[in-house]
Amino acid sequence: MNSLAYWILALQDTATEAVEVAGASHSGFMAFVERIIYVASAIMFVFGIKMMSSPRTARKGNIVASAGMLVAVIITLFDKGVIGIGVLTAGIIVGSVIGAFSAMRVAMTSMPEMVALFNGSGGAASAVVALGEFWRPHGDDPLMADTAVAIGLSLLIGMWTLTGSLVAFAKLRGMTIAGIRLSNPVTFPAQHVINFVMMAAALALTLTLAFSPTATWAVVLLLLISLAIGVFFTIPIGGADMPVVVSLLNSYSGIAACATGFVLNNFGLIISGALVGASGLILTMIMCKAMDRSLVNVLAGGFGQDSGGAAGPTGASGPVTFRKVDAEEAAMMLEAARNVVIV
Repeated sequence: MNSLAYWILALQDTATEAVEVAGASHSGFMAFVERIIYVASAIMFVFGIKMMSSPRTARKGNIVASAGMLVAVIITLFDKGVIGIGVLTAGIIVGSVIGAFSAMRVAMTSMPEMVALFNGSGGAASAVVALGEFWRPHGDDPLMADTAVAIGLSLLIGMWTLTGSLVAFAKLRGMTIAGIRLSNPVTFPAQHVINFVMMAAALALTLTLAFSPTATWAVVLLLLISLAIGVFFTIPIGGADMPVVVSLLNSYSGIAACATGFVLNNFGLIISGALVGASGLILTMIMCKAMDRSLVNVLAGGFGQDSGGAAGPTGASGPVTFRKVDAEEAAMMLEAARNVVIV
């Protein structure tokens, strides 16, 4: 009887080990499939960005990149079991309605303003996710130092992008506050010194999280300083330079998303954020080169002033704005145009 009991227990242990190995193999296979899908999404991002380089294929490129992001979002939500199908569907419907309404109502001349708001929304989303991860109960799995630093970077860059984008939107719209036209550079004494002091304080707070990952006071201070940095770094730049700033803020939003990807250990977010950050920075440098100015010169501020009252040529519907283009840009415009009138 003892021998029989011994063999029964041995068989039970063997079966349990087999089930555990099968479960581990299944888990490993699913992780492999998840990473393959993330790589496929990244490839779609790259091809989408490449297709956007020509007006003829720009719309298809936008669709390809958007489809890649949709695939990445879906695989992330289902793999992590973040939310239920009902909440996910409601979010997709609400977001799609808002996006479609905005796209149809916004004129092409106001597109930089819309892009600025999108950049700010992306930065805010990254910061909110990082903040949620910080305040999430971790139980027996404490917050690691590297994750805490990534949270700090996500908060810093995300909140900087949010307020900087809102100021850029106000400048592009030509808004005024207390009689001050925001499209003109807003400067004051020791402005750059204050900016760099705030930047140094934000970096110090981020490093503080490496030694004290649960320091809530450091996170709150970092959040407030980051919001102020976005405002103070953007207000001295004139409205004429805002397209360059919007492109740079687009790069910031990608870097914030990449940092949040390290917070969540999500490969899709890391890849897409790095792509947006790199492409936005490249576009910024191209725009600065076209303006024959350096990026430091633009960010230093005090330039790009919008006179606001300059009189220009007048047409039947009011003032008319003329923009000089070179032969290559004219060829691209004519290639993408549906109707051309030669006067």
